[in-house]
Amino acid sequence: MTIRAEVEIKVPFFDIDILGIAWHGHYCKYLEIARCAMLDSIDYGYMTMRETGYVWPIVDLQLRYVRPAKFEQRLRVSAELVEWEYRMKIKYRITDAETGEVLAKGHTVQAAVDSASGEMSFASPPIFLEKLGIESAS
Repeated sequence: MTIRAEVEIKVPFFDIDILGIAWHGHYCKYLEIARCAMLDSIDYGYMTMRETGYVWPIVDLQLRYVRPAKFEQRLRVSAELVEWEYRMKIKYRITDAETGEVLAKGHTVQAAVDSASGEMSFASPPIFLEKLGIESAS
């Protein structure tokens, strides 16, 4: 099973620093845009999560910067779900849209939390597995 999405982003002026490159903190925003596209592709975007009683906060973020993104550079940002049974782990890759050169890569880990109780779930909620087309064990 492959759950994946890819988006294209053009580095805007307000994302660059004095050196003319994208400030490192904005890469998290680029990952978020790709993650939302991926989750929307399985009809499990943030509003659906909330409506079904769960939130998925990020509990771990790893990002390796390989080359800087520059003003007006077109980026291709991909997000791929690689783990889903006890947590949601998503792998990312940011490349130059024209050359394919890797600019950054990393992953996030998100844990399911029951919205009502605030308790972390130690298994993926059945609704999430259903969106993935997987039968839950419960």
